[in-house]
Amino acid sequence: MKAPATRLVFDAATSPLAIPAARRAALAGAIERAVRGARHGGERLAAVSWRLDCAIDPSAVVFASRRPGEPWICFEQPDRNRAAIAGLGSAVTLEDHGPGRFSRVAQRWQKLAAEACAEPPQGPPGSGLVAAGGFAFADDGSSALHWSAFAGASLVVPQIAFARGGDEVWCTVATLVRAGDTPDALIATIEERIASLRTAPLPLLDPHPTERHRIGGALAPEHYEAAVARAVELIRAGRLEKIVLAREVEVHAPKDHDVAGVYDVLRGAFGGCFVFAVGRGDAAFLAASPELLIRREGLRASTVALAGSTGRSADPAVDDHLGERMLRSAKERGEHAIVAERIARELRPHAVWVTMPDEPTVVRMANIQHLATPIRAQLARPVGALELAGLLHPTPAVGGEPSAVATALIPALEGIDRGWFAGPVGWTDTNGDGEFCVALRCALVDGRVARCFAGVGVVAESDPPAELAETEVKLGALLPVLS
Repeated sequence: MKAPATRLVFDAATSPLAIPAARRAALAGAIERAVRGARHGGERLAAVSWRLDCAIDPSAVVFASRRPGEPWICFEQPDRNRAAIAGLGSAVTLEDHGPGRFSRVAQRWQKLAAEACAEPPQGPPGSGLVAAGGFAFADDGSSALHWSAFAGASLVVPQIAFARGGDEVWCTVATLVRAGDTPDALIATIEERIASLRTAPLPLLDPHPTERHRIGGALAPEHYEAAVARAVELIRAGRLEKIVLAREVEVHAPKDHDVAGVYDVLRGAFGGCFVFAVGRGDAAFLAASPELLIRREGLRASTVALAGSTGRSADPAVDDHLGERMLRSAKERGEHAIVAERIARELRPHAVWVTMPDEPTVVRMANIQHLATPIRAQLARPVGALELAGLLHPTPAVGGEPSAVATALIPALEGIDRGWFAGPVGWTDTNGDGEFCVALRCALVDGRVARCFAGVGVVAESDPPAELAETEVKLGALLPVLS
């Protein structure tokens, strides 16, 4: 076992994370403009960015430097040009709940972004002023006590944010300025926070030497099979075409779960996925999700319909056979088509064109295979990433079809509070660009307890024991790491 890495604390003047002199002057100018603006129209954001050494690991800095109780986020897709966004603290927190939460948060962010005293992004995506966070699956979600720190909609403008793409790493500092604030005091606060930053490799997982973890479902497996059977009855009766039902499994550890160590294992094992961790209060929500909900770059929008699953095999021939059988399965293809067609239908009123291949392909993760159809759209007007996320969520890949019928049935059939499971998690910038994934293969971790979630799509041909077995495959992304 590797010895714990030494955490190095850098002097503000010599730290590789320190604000360069020219950027400090630019920050002072941005804050002065924000103070003048605040006198006439309320609060203003001020921010500056600069390039860092390419060896700096944004997520490692955040995990080493987070303070108790402060919000933080790490969001990566390692195989996509080492893309990473990470943030510490809060210059502004935008929270909401209930119907319309996506649009209300989007409007508040658009106003802040339009009035911000900040430069346009100069580096990789996310390298300027950003708002990052997530949303509960349901309008009234996150009502259970263990979800209390995670609002139905919660985006944070980090006090300190990092963005990486390829060999470029950028840092952005942001502060909320009010009338009467003094630039020197605000700059001193930022420099104090930067001086406290630490850089160290993420730790290796260190399991307890003797005591074992306890694993148990929030509800018995028989409850889940009964829920699937009831859903099949409703589908065959014509109430709906498809519904996604999830399970919750708890992992009780002999000591606090090491979120940083788990995160590092996930990003190493699932480099093609969106690997993220979001901290609120004492809890963290982390995942290795294969599903992109929306990516917006200017007037280009892209997403992936992901539905239909099967396992993996260490034998390449068997692995190929499993994928081919899924590709030829009428059940899996039908379930997948429902998702792809709905996504395209939702995008068309906002697009000049929407395109997708005629046939899905098989995509392979470390422990599972899926049917996937990439979908691209040319937007007719600059609809922002937040608005697009609200437009598409929930897709039939996590909700059902028709959506209104399925989402009304899900809580009663599942018997759990999904919280942020199957909700959008990601970021957006001042231009409205950004990306949100769907929070799948995820866990809510608080001290010694981790709650893992996994769901499957139920259609007319679904078999309850087989669907239960599929949840076990999906839980296999996190359960072995946490237990």
